[in-house]
Amino acid sequence: MTLFGTAGIRGPVEEVTPSLALSVGQAAGDPGTMFVVGRDGRETGSALAAAMEAGLESAGADVRRVGVVPTPALAFASRGRRGVMLTASHNPPTDNGIKLFADGVEYDSDAERAIDDRVAGEASGLAPWDEWGESRRLEILDRYREAVVAYVRDRFAGDGESATPDDRPLAGLSIAVDCGNGVGTLATPQVLDRLGADVVGVNASVDGHFPARPSKPTPETLAEFSAFLAAGAFDLGLAHDGDADRLVVLGPDGDVIHEDTVLAVVAAHYTAESEADNPVVVTTPNASARIDEQVREAGGRVERVRLGALHEGIARERDRGGPEAKVVFAAEPWKHIHTAFGGWIDGVASAATVAALVADAGDTDTLRAPITERPYRKVSVDCPDAAKADAMAELETTLQDAFPEATVDTDYGIRLEFADASWLLVRPSGTEPYVRLYAESDDVDTLIEDATEHIETAVATVSSA
Repeated sequence: MTLFGTAGIRGPVEEVTPSLALSVGQAAGDPGTMFVVGRDGRETGSALAAAMEAGLESAGADVRRVGVVPTPALAFASRGRRGVMLTASHNPPTDNGIKLFADGVEYDSDAERAIDDRVAGEASGLAPWDEWGESRRLEILDRYREAVVAYVRDRFAGDGESATPDDRPLAGLSIAVDCGNGVGTLATPQVLDRLGADVVGVNASVDGHFPARPSKPTPETLAEFSAFLAAGAFDLGLAHDGDADRLVVLGPDGDVIHEDTVLAVVAAHYTAESEADNPVVVTTPNASARIDEQVREAGGRVERVRLGALHEGIARERDRGGPEAKVVFAAEPWKHIHTAFGGWIDGVASAATVAALVADAGDTDTLRAPITERPYRKVSVDCPDAAKADAMAELETTLQDAFPEATVDTDYGIRLEFADASWLLVRPSGTEPYVRLYAESDDVDTLIEDATEHIETAVATVSSA
């Protein structure tokens, strides 16, 4: 039985049911443990939260209900204890999900596997009657918002001295925030306002139907917001998904700034300001070489980990890097972990940090000017699920033979890097019958065409064997 994907448990509400939430709660809870439980604004969230709380309490855990909050606020609340967030993030309103935290960090694969095994074992999970837990309300949102404000203020205000509550590092900056009817509505506009920005909220009411646009912010779903920016006089546009762990950044002309450019800018900032002897940025195999270029120039190095496992990559680097190594930032496209603030993905902290960087630079064009932005494409090549493993094994040989000048890494798919900073990544989809191909190059179309031919040949070869 496999309940967990790359971002917790997620799926249609006919599958992620109150019954499942009850079972997961009973599997996760133990006498003497403390859980904070929160949810996003989805219509099905209230019932799932009630079932989760019942499961945890009947297993002996005490519960603190934080209500409707952004996922990073729930993660913040889970420091020193455990947490459950009921959210399907950027999925449509017909979906829901369950994400588990321990001390501000998502459960790792071993902890998730233990929950899987407990649920599959169909044990009752009930604690003795006199060890059941209790539930109380916990107000966390104000504390979380103030923590983000203080974090960003301390880094971008004070002129080298301790910042004060009167410091406003975003003063003079005009920002539009498309909250997408998600729970980012409850945090990002307020944080930016406290930091001194002139903020306009768009789609800034929590509505689990996501009536304004789909929950996933993309250039297509943000078309109306882009037009709003272009018609206005804003310095910056920001957009969230349904639970505010993702952030999309737009320039004043309404154009979406490439997610890897944003990642490179923030990674370079954290690397340059670090006093560590060996600053490390953790990212994923599908992230651009522009990140490596900026981090290397700032005096650090980049390490990669599989998609959806940034927290595991941080732990790995801390374990093997020694006292001189320090993970200063971890991110995959759209999602960032500000390690000096906490161990969770935080779109609200990212919004405030990016805004502060824009304020320092003067505008988005100046901020992104040092980044070399090569053409980027990703495609999907048909491949039956049963053929994926053999196709990838075949490609480990054929791609290296086809591109002998490339440096090859096969830890998480097959990633080829070239001397001119071009790169390609081939990996099997975990949810659909495809092999994914990502490439970035000044001649990206040719690179995609050549790699696609080899992938199609490998799939045909193993399928006919």
